[in-house]
Amino acid sequence: MSTSILMPGIMRVGAGSSLHLPEVLQQLGLHKPLIITGPVVIKYGYLDRVTGTLDSSNISFGVFSQVPPDPTDQTVDEALLALNSGDYDCVVGLGGGSSMDAAKMVSLMAERGGRVRDYAVPADNHTPGLPVIAIPTTAGTGSEATKVTIITDARSDEKLLCLGRAFIPIAALIDHEMTTTMPFRLTADTGIDSITHAMEAYVSRKANLFSDSMALAAMKLLYAHIRTACNEPDNASAREAMMLGATQAGMAFSNASVALVHGMSRPIGANFGVPHGLSNAMLLPAVTAFSVPHAPARYAECARQMGMVPAGTNDVIANRILVEELQRLNEDLSVPSPKEYGIDEQAYVDLLPTMAAQALASGSPANNPVVPGTDEIIALYELIYASSTTSSQLTPLQYAKVS
Repeated sequence: MSTSILMPGIMRVGAGSSLHLPEVLQQLGLHKPLIITGPVVIKYGYLDRVTGTLDSSNISFGVFSQVPPDPTDQTVDEALLALNSGDYDCVVGLGGGSSMDAAKMVSLMAERGGRVRDYAVPADNHTPGLPVIAIPTTAGTGSEATKVTIITDARSDEKLLCLGRAFIPIAALIDHEMTTTMPFRLTADTGIDSITHAMEAYVSRKANLFSDSMALAAMKLLYAHIRTACNEPDNASAREAMMLGATQAGMAFSNASVALVHGMSRPIGANFGVPHGLSNAMLLPAVTAFSVPHAPARYAECARQMGMVPAGTNDVIANRILVEELQRLNEDLSVPSPKEYGIDEQAYVDLLPTMAAQALASGSPANNPVVPGTDEIIALYELIYASSTTSSQLTPLQYAKVS
């Protein structure tokens, strides 16, 4: 059985790769990009780093710099106005997943019009819009190499999942030197997001030989280096490993899928403003424990590949340690529970049916080794609300009882 593989046509990986934007534009026959980015990228000098190379090459460009941490359909509309104000022939997504996702949506809507919701699942978006060049400044989302874009509906606060070949950047410049100013919390959250991408791609019902190879390679790099990257922000080797691992994990899930963690994570982020990587981290140990009995061999291999257990460890022991080590990672990286984060309990409880419905509607839970029902998702949300990363002793058997 064959598998269709999607990835950027041009990828430059390594220190200083972001400085090759003029060369890549020339390769692609492009002449005037609109750079779509956010205020933090400007604050740390990364926009100047990129635009300096364009100035030196006498390449005209424009900048839209108002992308917030969670871009909405209004953000996209505003960026489209900026795009339509000039004769731009491509867009550059410079920043974290927010900037790259906004750029990908702008590129498509510039050619096809409509509303963001028109492109949300189950729509399958094949025909590309304007060319997109992605330059990530965080090691996390993998958006530089995925067919995925997530934009929030400003009216409903729903995070709209949009999929298709149209969202694959034509080029990606993956430069770990753009991540050295990432603070501890952002490094931790985006790093666990990447680990989640790799694990979910590997256990997904849509996993394939290519996605498996990317997922396993990503897991090794990410788990081995995430603590160092958080605690030693200037450690170039750790930053480089995290950046490459994030891209590999992105290619893995883009060519397989994410699953229950992501399906449940988006509603927490949309309804309570929790950063995407952090809401994934809140969920990962519990959802893994819930799912382990339904794909024990796959989850055990995750533990082996991440070096949590020796290669010959049997599946039962490997899976027990996997859940324990994911909890320990959350503890080491100070991941709070929803309650510790400050989410009001009554507001959380009141929204549980809505969040469960939103999770299921995203389609991601259908890719999980076990497909949960509404009641099971609600039970998992309830279980993580006040769980302490320092005292909770979750096991696969405990979470299997949820179902």
